[in-house]
Amino acid sequence: MATIEDDDALALIGLAVILKKKHTKTVIKKRKKWYKHWLLKRKTYSHVKLLNELKFEPEYFKNYLRMDENTYLKLLVMVTPMITRKDTIMRNSISAHERLSVTLRFLATGRSYEDLKFSSIISPQALGKIIPKTCEALYKVLRKGYLKFPTSEEEWKEITKMYEERWNFPHCLGAIDGKHIAIVPPANSGSYFYNYKGHHSVVLMTIANAKYQFVYIDAGMNGRISDGGVLQNTVFFEKLENNELHIPSSETIKGSNLHLPYVFLADDAFPLRPDMIKPFRQGDLASRERKIFNYRLSRARRTVENAFGIMASRFRIYYSHINLEPKNIDKVVKASCALHNFLIEHSKKSYAPLKCFYRENSENRTIISEGYATKNSTMENLERRNPGNTLNTAKTVREDFMNHFNAEGRVPWQDDHVN
Repeated sequence: MATIEDDDALALIGLAVILKKKHTKTVIKKRKKWYKHWLLKRKTYSHVKLLNELKFEPEYFKNYLRMDENTYLKLLVMVTPMITRKDTIMRNSISAHERLSVTLRFLATGRSYEDLKFSSIISPQALGKIIPKTCEALYKVLRKGYLKFPTSEEEWKEITKMYEERWNFPHCLGAIDGKHIAIVPPANSGSYFYNYKGHHSVVLMTIANAKYQFVYIDAGMNGRISDGGVLQNTVFFEKLENNELHIPSSETIKGSNLHLPYVFLADDAFPLRPDMIKPFRQGDLASRERKIFNYRLSRARRTVENAFGIMASRFRIYYSHINLEPKNIDKVVKASCALHNFLIEHSKKSYAPLKCFYRENSENRTIISEGYATKNSTMENLERRNPGNTLNTAKTVREDFMNHFNAEGRVPWQDDHVN
């Protein structure tokens, strides 16, 4: 039971607390400005004014946004409904033109938001919202028309027809490849994105057609996953395993009695399967026939290698460690892939001139250009996988293609490319 003395003690303590609060001043840091004055002068200093001048210097305009003015305006019309914002009583909104141009400049240079704020006259905080949302809009508006995955036998056969015409490789459904894309790891992510190469990354898996365009992409897989498991973690592989891709059945090759399946072309990072063939390993190249097969497969696979190389050389974001949240990295990667396909279609001469591609002399088939590669970018190849147990049917399919390339399917110049 409390005594009078206890009550007096509690009262004294309470009084002391009250007196201390009265003498303690709460220090509130007074904000000098609610805005940066120069950010209100976007109409005066923004790079949009520079773009208006670059219209009269077409080459500089292409260099600045990686496309000519007509292609840019076409893209702007397509994406405007998705990125336009309304003005408020407090301030005018940032226009669709400003949003798209600063996003393209970000992809083209890989510059940080802190750096871009000086040329765009848009705060880094606003850029952190504008650029990912614009990338998301670009992917959504472009994927149906320019990044369409085949859904029927007829569409797959369109791809195979072009591979046979351009690269003398029959029954080719596309070239598969994957790259590690270097990133700055997000806070508290630990080793989640840390790969065996010694840095943090996400993986981009693609399939390319004969026109150097991507027909399938899978972006955002963390780099910690073993390269052998990258393919198995894609929706594509799941559908391939379940026979849900509507791939044509085996057919006899034109001009031959050989009955061969339709296949994807891969490198040594991927498994050898009846529907996916890759080169013989260096230690297994005892015969000239196998060397010729490797040459023919490598020649056709350059489409996907060059596609990566062109995209990386044009969008220099791939020459830096991308410093964004993982979900926003995915948006940036998907947007750049969709833009790559769009520009190959509408602005090929400026976006990807002849020097970008693997080219041969039409008379003697000597190599004129190896085309663009990713060797100088931060993109890295997937590691060669342990072959493990391979189905005999897969080995037979590869041997059948090898026999075809050394018989009815041979080309006159192939012997010149084999030592």
